[in-house]
Amino acid sequence: MKSCQLPPLLKPGDLLQVIAPSGALREVEAFHQGVEIWRKRGYRVEISADIDNCWGYLAGKDGDRRCQLLNAWKDPECRAILCARGGYGSARLLEEGLGEFIFSSAFPPKWLIGFSDITALLWSLSAVGISGIHAPVLTTLAKEPDWSIQRLFDIVESHTITSLVGVGWGGGSASGILLPANLTVATHLLGTPIQPELDGVILALEDVTEAPYRIDRLLTQWRLSGAFTKVRGIALGRFSRCEPPPNIPSLTIEEVLRDRLGNLGIPIVSDLPFGHDGANAALPVGIPVQLDGNEGILSF
Repeated sequence: MKSCQLPPLLKPGDLLQVIAPSGALREVEAFHQGVEIWRKRGYRVEISADIDNCWGYLAGKDGDRRCQLLNAWKDPECRAILCARGGYGSARLLEEGLGEFIFSSAFPPKWLIGFSDITALLWSLSAVGISGIHAPVLTTLAKEPDWSIQRLFDIVESHTITSLVGVGWGGGSASGILLPANLTVATHLLGTPIQPELDGVILALEDVTEAPYRIDRLLTQWRLSGAFTKVRGIALGRFSRCEPPPNIPSLTIEEVLRDRLGNLGIPIVSDLPFGHDGANAALPVGIPVQLDGNEGILSF
């Protein structure tokens, strides 16, 4: 995977567009709290008129959600796109013309910010050499600790990115290109045109509400497909609410991760502060990083 370009720095007064490319908006109060954080920072935040659309579990029909994204991407005044929430559905927007059609390099680069289901859009954006940010969506932003919110602003306003510390599993250290993702979403992109080249990548993975056997199944898919063979290191965030069902024999989520990843022979760091249900440290996509599996440090 080639290194991506960070979009131009943001400054108060810039216009930011809010879209709902995935699941239907449910957490209305939390959403407006997230919008207010950006507005208090001095940004003009424009919310799509279709933000409340709902088609089953999706935030409207695919064509409507695709239009939200395209309009924001093509708007010459818009400097960043803020995703309202995750859920499911962003990959459906990439079927027509795939990601390079949506994120045309004919338009100036701008920030795309979100995580979880937004993984599909972040990976697609990286295909045209532009870095998005794996970071809180608007419905989760207000629950972030102050340092995490400041980290996000530091990245988009000054390109300042500080190291993160977790638990090292050994394996030495490796340099590579950071590719953050939700494990479930990423696994369903393997073998598709949206999957980035994994050669020289440092994967950063997180997930939520998946029983240990399901995480096992996902990681086994990576192993069977050979997707791990060119990966240089793995940074693990939070795997929250991934406890086994009650009264059913099971490995723990920690045991699954150790079993499926521990023998890959590459640096691995776990317990890094990103993912669902807790601090979600912003991670730019496609930038050079170093992962120290002995010291447990992800540095930029």
